[in-house]
Amino acid sequence: MNGYSGSKDDYLKRLRRVEGQVRGIARMVEEDAYCIDVLTQVSAATKALQAVSLGLLEDHIGHCVVDAAGESEEAKDTKVREASAAIARLVRS
Repeated sequence: MNGYSGSKDDYLKRLRRVEGQVRGIARMVEEDAYCIDVLTQVSAATKALQAVSLGLLEDHIGHCVVDAAGESEEAKDTKVREASAAIARLVRS
């Protein structure tokens, strides 16, 4: 069971909203909308995806890392490394 299972419907709802935002951005580009308006929408979609990412990361730490810590030191270290790598990817993006 994934750490986000309890929030799956919320995540899917957020992701569908982001999907709609991205389709709207594509439509804006097709219609030659003003650059700043397009960039504003890109920023909004990016922030929405970041919110999903942070929620998933919190769920991972609260569930997967905590569960692994109860299993063994090796399992805990593996999950912590996974979380650290995910944080690094988020910071770089």
